[in-house]
Formats: sequence, C-alpha cells, structure tokens
Amino acid sequence: MRKIIGLLVFCFSITLIAQSPSSVDIYAYKEGDPNGTGKWYMGREIAYVMGFQGMSWLDRPEREREENTAKLLQHMNITSGDIIADIGAGSGYHVFKMSSIAKDVFVYAVDIQDEMLVEMNERITDNEIDNVALVKGSEKSVNLAKNSVDKILMVDVYHEFSYPIEMLASIKSALRADGKIYLIEYRAEDPSVPIKKVHKMSEKQAIKEFEAAGFTLEKNKGNLPWQHCMVFVKS
Repeated sequence: MRKIIGLLVFCFSITLIAQSPSSVDIYAYKEGDPNGTGKWYMGREIAYVMGFQGMSWLDRPEREREENTAKLLQHMNITSGDIIADIGAGSGYHVFKMSSIAKDVFVYAVDIQDEMLVEMNERITDNEIDNVALVKGSEKSVNLAKNSVDKILMVDVYHEFSYPIEMLASIKSALRADGKIYLIEYRAEDPSVPIKKVHKMSEKQAIKEFEAAGFTLEKNKGNLPWQHCMVFVKS
C-alpha cells in the first residue's frame, strides 16, 4: 500500500510540474497581421519595433497638433525633483520637453537602438543639457536601478515589446513604491485614428496585461486626440 501511495504522490507531483506556469511557454506563435511579428501575448499580437529610419516621423512638425503633447505632459504633473524614465525614448521628442519643465528634474532616456541614443547624445551635447542620462535598454530589461524612478513614460512603445512580461517586471523593479506609469497608446477602440491596427491598443487589453504584472489602472485621461493616457500604479 505504501508503494502505491508513493507512486500516486510521485505521479501527482509530476503532473503539477508539467502544469506549472514556469514550464509553459506563455508566448504564442502564429500568423497574424502583416505588420505584426507573429508572436502573441494574452491574445494580442506584438508589433515590430519602429526602426531609427522613422526618426523624422517622430519629430514631425504636426505631432503636437495630432497628439497634443503639451496636454500629455500636463497630465504627468512633473514637479521639482522628479526622476523620470522615458522608455523607448526614440529621438528624445518627449525627453527634452520633460527635462525643462521644472527645476531639478532628471530624465533617463532609455532605448535599445544605438542610432536613437546617438541622436539624443548629439542634442545633449549641442544644448549642454546636464539633467538627461542615456540608457541602453534590452529586449528584456530597461536596465535601471531598483527603486530609482518616480514616473515612467511609455509613448506608443509598449505594444512593440518583444518580451512584455520581462519588461514589465523590470519596470516594476525600477519604479518606486508610490511611482506612476504613464502608458500612451493609440486607441484601438477608435477606427478613425489613422494608425495601423497592430500598433494600437485598447484600454481593456492594457489593463489585462498590466494587472497580470502587478499594476492597477488609476485613471485613463481620455482627452488626447488619438491616444489613451493610462496611469498605472503598483497593486
């Protein structure tokens, strides 16, 4: 009888191991949107990263009118002493606006593309900016120290993360206990927004993914022309 019980316990243990989340591939792979990677997370296809070749589009003159960046930055309530990280900073469109808003603000500009970092470095040098630091991120980490930032901004970039689970874990580690994430994404609920579908994201999908990572939606500032401005805090 002891041998039988032992065998049953062994088989049950093997079953639990086989079903444990750590042994299951949480990312799925299948065909989807022509502009997508074919890699899926929680029912959403991950988009390709916009390359540095699109830098001029990031800095287009009409961007303020189309996205109302001024209002977005007002929503962030940037105050003296804030330490901010712009994840997927690109050419620094938001970085240099944030760095000049208040006294003693410090901004980490994080990007994975060397060409973007070079562009921002030139602007830092040309304008003698001393409150912006460049950080080379990776596909799985923002490469910021634990509990080092008060606010994190992600503008139209989260949907391109190849490893959203790992990236959100890294972001959570870097964010202070009372910190806030400002997630800006083109509204998937609005067909009039002239952006490719795979580069949009719905509020419902964002909440699902961020809650799984240990965050809670505090509010969605629904007054930008094309984008959600979702504010997440640690659960």
